Amino acid sequence: MKTLSTRKNVLVLNGPNLNMLGTREPAIYGSTTLADIEAACVSHGAALDLAVTCRQSNLEGELVTWIQEARGVQAGIILNAGAYTHTSIAIPDALTAAEVPFIELHLSNVFAREEFRHHSWLSPLAKGVICGFGAKGYSLALDAMADILD
Repeated sequence: MKTLSTRKNVLVLNGPNLNMLGTREPAIYGSTTLADIEAACVSHGAALDLAVTCRQSNLEGELVTWIQEARGVQAGIILNAGAYTHTSIAIPDALTAAEVPFIELHLSNVFAREEFRHHSWLSPLAKGVICGFGAKGYSLALDAMADILD
């Protein structure tokens, strides 16, 4: 196994309301908490020789700042932007400026939900989109990111 300093850095960002996982609409989002997901990401990332950092914010500007700070530091980003997927222009602009590959992620199948969730401002820029697999989507995204970075 590589040492931490030689691992590729991957930033896992979660947007608005994802801090409520486990209690917010469990029929849609499941009962797994964000803390559980973050711990699983760090563990699974280590098995893939990725140094995973997880962050969550309900504030669009904070997500934009973290994405901007990823430039030259992070090898990739996994982003569950929540509702900002469908409304934000600032986040895709930041992703373009960051110049790192990213994967768009959603816990639910957004295409089986309300019509407004069918449009993503992120998808055209993403290396790929994972949706509908619940918390398992994060490990799928890390597997895909490891492949992208190899």
